[in-house]
Amino acid sequence: MTLERQQTRHAVIWSALDVFMRQGVQFAVLVVLARLLAPEDFGLIAMLALFVSVAGIFIDGGMSSALIQRQHSSRSDESTIFFFNLGMGAAMAALICLGAPWISAFFGQPLLESLAYALAFSLVLNAMGAIHTTLLTREMDFRTLGKIGAVSSLLSGVLAIALAFAGYGVWSLVAQALCAGAVSVALLWWWHPWRPAWTFSCDSLAAYFRFGCYEMAANLTDALTTNLNAILIGKLFSVREAGFYDRAQRMQQLPVTMMANIVNRVAFSAFSRHNEDKIRLTQGLKRSQQVAMAINLPAMAAIAVLAEPLVVTLLGERWTSAAPILQVLAVAGLLWPLHVMNLSVLKAQGKANVFFWITILKKMLAISLTLAASLISVMAIAWAQVVVSLFAFLINAYYSRVLLSYGAAAQLRDLLPLFVAMVPMVFAMLVLTAWLELTPLFELILVGVAGAVIYGLACRVLCRETTNELLALARVQPH
Repeated sequence: MTLERQQTRHAVIWSALDVFMRQGVQFAVLVVLARLLAPEDFGLIAMLALFVSVAGIFIDGGMSSALIQRQHSSRSDESTIFFFNLGMGAAMAALICLGAPWISAFFGQPLLESLAYALAFSLVLNAMGAIHTTLLTREMDFRTLGKIGAVSSLLSGVLAIALAFAGYGVWSLVAQALCAGAVSVALLWWWHPWRPAWTFSCDSLAAYFRFGCYEMAANLTDALTTNLNAILIGKLFSVREAGFYDRAQRMQQLPVTMMANIVNRVAFSAFSRHNEDKIRLTQGLKRSQQVAMAINLPAMAAIAVLAEPLVVTLLGERWTSAAPILQVLAVAGLLWPLHVMNLSVLKAQGKANVFFWITILKKMLAISLTLAASLISVMAIAWAQVVVSLFAFLINAYYSRVLLSYGAAAQLRDLLPLFVAMVPMVFAMLVLTAWLELTPLFELILVGVAGAVIYGLACRVLCRETTNELLALARVQPH
């Protein structure tokens, strides 16, 4: 094994540990909070998510990806971006505060005004640590990021649970966000030696913004599409329905986001190092997709089959209405790693303009379908995401075919054994859930373990090379 490949594997391991520690703790906290808080509490926060997400994208300005893609930067460049982030953080926080009364009036929810004021402060906090996070990602130092994520998630989670027990309701979720941001920034500045120089270069800002503006615009449309569901449901249906959809989406996104973050952070840095070598890029894309999909496919299939016992076991009986939504969203998440890695290749090659235009195309389709589905029902909105996912993959993979001669057909052909291995797993799980009458917890454990065993055996026969790659990753000890 080459030294570079060994370093990449170590980076994957530490990236995985970072994501599992941080998001695992966050999910455990949300499970507890779901039993203490009402669906309406989560619905209110979900309705503000679009405004906070859009503000965060303006704060970053696409500079993080520009710094990672370039691999080398001066202290003047980094300081310029730091002060840009900080200034934009203050500006976006002020805008959200000014718009808070309008947001509250639009949804007919008076409490949203106070919640918006509080969450605006988190934007300034996050801006203070943005450059440190970017540099650690570029250096592939996911060990430090993992420690920071674990500590901030744990402390903020404990605070949120304590406040929920004390009867603070939705404010416990706000306190969690603020505490997580404050702890993360403090640890980033403590554990990373980078400090800004008192300099600001308009030339540096312009140079990075030429790459970053496309990334920013693409991320804006992505944030709009991702959070549009909660906005429409909260406006057209009810805050309670928005809470159900938000919890279902969060549960579906946990394994998807974990897989995307683990692979994408490493893949973008690794792909950027070989952006001139298309043969190595193609090989890296193929290997990354196979490893990611070997985990994502069974996870999404299991969630789709076991949605109801999963929701009841983790969140409680009052969240049962989220289970059908979760089933459909799990189907939409089957191809998610392919979206992420095809786009990583584009960004690694500096094709920010292409990345922007295909994102616009996909999001226009997504917004159109979601708006049309919102006229029907909440479930129709969920099914619209399945259609969007399929078309998004075809569009992303088209440009991989143009750049690397490795398009959708070739990618699916290489992944076909994994899809075939998933078939006996899903069949066995469906049969067991139909025949057995168990409590939700025992159904989740028994059927889940049976599905995992069957899938593992099928992969050993049909996907031996990918299985060996996963086992090799598992054997690498993070240093």
